[in-house]
Amino acid sequence: MGLPFIGETLEFLSTGQKGYPEKFIYDRIVKYSSQVFKTSLLGESAAVFCGAASNKFLFSNENKLVISWWPDAVNKIFPSSLQTSSKEEAKKMRAMLPGFLKPEALQRYIGIMDGIAQRHFESGWNNKQEVIVFPLAKRFTFWLACRLFMSIEDPDHVAKFAEPFNLIACGIISIPIDLPGTPFNRGIKASNFIRKELRAIIKQRRIDLAENRASPTQDILSHMLLTSDGNGQYMNELDIADKILGLLIGGHDTASAAITFVVKYLAELPEVYNEVYKEQMEIAKSKAPGELLNWEDIQKMRYSWNVACEVMRLAPPLQGAFREAITDFVFSGFSIPKGWKLYWSTHSTHRNPECFPEPEKFDPSRFEGKGPAPYTYVPFGGGPRMCPGKEYARLEILVFMHNVVKRFKWEKLLKNEKIIVDPMPIPAKGLPVRLYPHKA
Repeated sequence: MGLPFIGETLEFLSTGQKGYPEKFIYDRIVKYSSQVFKTSLLGESAAVFCGAASNKFLFSNENKLVISWWPDAVNKIFPSSLQTSSKEEAKKMRAMLPGFLKPEALQRYIGIMDGIAQRHFESGWNNKQEVIVFPLAKRFTFWLACRLFMSIEDPDHVAKFAEPFNLIACGIISIPIDLPGTPFNRGIKASNFIRKELRAIIKQRRIDLAENRASPTQDILSHMLLTSDGNGQYMNELDIADKILGLLIGGHDTASAAITFVVKYLAELPEVYNEVYKEQMEIAKSKAPGELLNWEDIQKMRYSWNVACEVMRLAPPLQGAFREAITDFVFSGFSIPKGWKLYWSTHSTHRNPECFPEPEKFDPSRFEGKGPAPYTYVPFGGGPRMCPGKEYARLEILVFMHNVVKRFKWEKLLKNEKIIVDPMPIPAKGLPVRLYPHKA
């Protein structure tokens, strides 16, 4: 169980910061020759569940034996989740989101995504010999989230939000010490600043909807203001601000990490780049000048999506997640006491040779046909708590891939750039690359 209170948290976080988060898990699987082991993380007694059978067990017992659990820091940075339990909030949110994030609803946003991607490349990439990919990927995914969730597309308005969001993301996984200057304290301040900004936007939208200057279906914000729950209750402004805040974090941080690694692997694997290029150029050539991407085009990006999936197997944006036992239960011969925290990790299957032969090898063909066995490939989690933005992420990653390979080939400037995981995998220097524009 490690040290008092701190437990094994420092080792858990530091293996990630050194670039091999799976080491914490695999060292212990070997040491205890077990797929389940106990530890103490973030001040909590925790059992770590490894392997496909563990994933299946946790994902299929949601709300029966386990519920989602977040570290203390999250509840303090998102204070409205204290009025009701975050479990109730999540249920409300999940009832509302599918209407907006299901494939049929997202189809109408593909053109908007492509339009923003084009503006993004014009302003951030064109006429540059060298760029740093990670900050640009973040700018792109955050701009998209601001436009699709709140109809904000002015780059200056978007930029005003971007910096405080970085502080929130760092605060969420910090040790919750609220003293001036700590990451946790900065996260709370940033969250209050953004909440204030969001409330002004929400108030204005309410007026615009009443006066028909805004449409009920234009974005998630309109949807939230006009949708009541089963009891005819509407969400209040603070609540909506909190929900949008959560969506903006979930909706851009992880996707920007995935996009950065797609660019990294395409630089390292020219044969994979050539196949992606071939697929995307066929689509580009079928378009009239100025015509934006649509749903049919996305469906043709099969190989490109297999590449993105293999990238997320090797560099999953989310390392894993916590659950809490709501009753005593036995799994795999171990008694798990009520109240204990449970942690599942993507790495326990993604880098396991039993699930993926030659796990270190980059091989997009793993995702052809039926694809990987159930519960082995879990970048989006699984079960009722599976990431509701999975389809949205697929679209933004593919729209980005289309736009980047259509314009450039590139090479890494730092051949052996270190990867750090804090809490998402990122190249230590942000992945600087040299661009080679295609001849028109």
